[in-house]
Amino acid sequence: MLFKLSIKNMKKSFKDYGIYFLTLVLGVAIFYMFNSLDSQQAMLQVSESTRKLITLMIGILNIISVFIAIILGLLIVYANNFLINRRKREFGIYMTLGMGKRQISKIILLETLFIGILSLVVGIFIGIFASQFMSVLVAKLFEADMNEFTFVFSSGACIKTCIYFAVMFIAVMLFNTITISRYKLINLLTANRKNEKVKMKNPIISVIVFLVSCVILGYAYWKVTGGINELDTIDKVIGPILMGTIGTIGIFWSLSGFILRVIQSRKSIYLKGTNMFVLRQLNNKVNTTVVSMSVICLMLFMTISILSSSISVQTSMDAELEEMTPVDLNLMKEVNLPESYTNPRTGTITYYTNAQREDSRKTIVNTLEENGFDMNLLKDVNEITIYTIPGWTWQKSLGNYYETAKEEFPMLAYETSEPLVKVSDYNKIASLYGQEQYSLEDDEYIVLCDFDSMVDLRNEALKNNNMMEINGKNYHAKYKECKSGFLSISTSHTNTGIILLPDSIDLKDEWKEQELLVANYNANTEEEKLNIDKIFTDEDNSELFKELSKNNITLDGMTKIVIIESSKGVATIVIFIAIYLGIIFLIASSAILALKQLTESSDNKQRYTILRKIGCDEKMINQALFRQIAIFFMLPLILAIIHSIFGIKFALTVLSVLSKPEELLPSIIVTAILIGVIYGLYFLATYLGSKNIIKEEE
Repeated sequence: MLFKLSIKNMKKSFKDYGIYFLTLVLGVAIFYMFNSLDSQQAMLQVSESTRKLITLMIGILNIISVFIAIILGLLIVYANNFLINRRKREFGIYMTLGMGKRQISKIILLETLFIGILSLVVGIFIGIFASQFMSVLVAKLFEADMNEFTFVFSSGACIKTCIYFAVMFIAVMLFNTITISRYKLINLLTANRKNEKVKMKNPIISVIVFLVSCVILGYAYWKVTGGINELDTIDKVIGPILMGTIGTIGIFWSLSGFILRVIQSRKSIYLKGTNMFVLRQLNNKVNTTVVSMSVICLMLFMTISILSSSISVQTSMDAELEEMTPVDLNLMKEVNLPESYTNPRTGTITYYTNAQREDSRKTIVNTLEENGFDMNLLKDVNEITIYTIPGWTWQKSLGNYYETAKEEFPMLAYETSEPLVKVSDYNKIASLYGQEQYSLEDDEYIVLCDFDSMVDLRNEALKNNNMMEINGKNYHAKYKECKSGFLSISTSHTNTGIILLPDSIDLKDEWKEQELLVANYNANTEEEKLNIDKIFTDEDNSELFKELSKNNITLDGMTKIVIIESSKGVATIVIFIAIYLGIIFLIASSAILALKQLTESSDNKQRYTILRKIGCDEKMINQALFRQIAIFFMLPLILAIIHSIFGIKFALTVLSVLSKPEELLPSIIVTAILIGVIYGLYFLATYLGSKNIIKEEE
């Protein structure tokens, strides 16, 4: 009998289960998608290093999945609590008819089991198909070959999803049993008659709290934008976060205290249609949902900020990688090694052998050839010398601007030597890189810098002090600002300063600091490029590495393939975690808001009945319900968007090396679409569910 009753209850209350079911299905589908990557990576044709990065990402996602499971578990318990409260009167009738609490618990247990199994099946089904698109996304982000693409079902992800959600449902069943055991018959039968006690707030106090909250938020916004240089440690960032939280709570607490009074003064608005009813409903409910509205707002803020920032970083990094890796290979070697070197900071002494010192006087090409490397494997080979003058540091280059710079950037190592390059040598590299080439008169120099924060510092220094002296001769800056350019391939614009000098300058041999070799691989296919690349990157199997190691010779360098793989790997890990967390936060906030509205619709059912009795037709009632729900969904979203404007600006400033403001628009569009779809689904489900709850019984 209990089995049949459970099935009948589910059919009868199917619309009430809409939000609960939607939340479960989305949770299961997303959980399966992100935990099925281990099966999907098998069909991707990637290098060994990229495969290791994907494995690392899967490991991180597995750890985060535990945190996600806890969030979903709490959300499911919260949603289930709504369903239990919704059916208090039904349970009271069961008890009146002689049914015991244990039997009622069994009914709830069976219903939970049925809805759990159904949501698991539907969620995993959706997740299986959605995960195929995830494979395409992974392949695109890691630039993998999808020639061997096949439909993949991850049994491991399926089992893991079933286990995690089974634990959640068991927790829900225990919660239901405990909840039912505490109910008293009189409370169950009179549950629909109980209303929340609403204390009206003093409008003057509410206005003061609102203004103070706005000031607190404004100061927090300023701290994370205008005063960002002061937020150089975690403990200093906590302050603006706490201020933002307090300001958000204050805004929602104060709204119900004065917004109704303000609109009441506008009779043309207040007395129009069902506005009076809607506004009083909003006033009462905002008053009793301050904490939940604040939590929802902050979760939406995190969703918008996390998704927008991470996608922007990914887009910017992809664009910069293309620009900053114009060649296949960079090799660097220290020149003119002394017998020993003492680190000025640590005091550590490094001793060099005679073989190392002798090799340091040779070019990189000679070193490669003498250690068995076939130079025919390379093309477009260019090698230049980088100089440093003893005593010529950033401090000397900054001149009169040094004290100002030190106050603004106290953490910079101003004793670092400045790299000097002859203009003809730089032009060789620039020609190969596709960068602008320069010319200099005998008494001119140019500063190259493309690291944004350092560009401003360098430009100010050039305005204040543009003269430099070398070997008794003065040189002045050809330009009053830095020019863009770089020598070494990298993941982003990180050149903090290179000084170009005319070819006529007399730079002493003992000032030689490094040799830089730039080249492309002499290969026609990607496979051939990978084989050459392994010579410079595979320390365990490369004959070149073995020879260099045997002769105690060190060659530093970087290859385009390694830079792209490592950079894309890190960026992809970040963006996957951001998407995972962002979607879960979005689902959680939407579900909490939806359940709150459904609860309120259930509590206010009699009030909508009164509207019918005083002459309101169904169209007017539905419009009133729609406006009420729309305002409740929009309030936390609007404040979250305002928070996000400053939050994203803060994130992009912190990540200025990785992201550019012009890349933000596409990420905002993607985030808006994602929020629009999920938030919109919950809004629609909430409206339809509430409409079903308040409809007149036939």
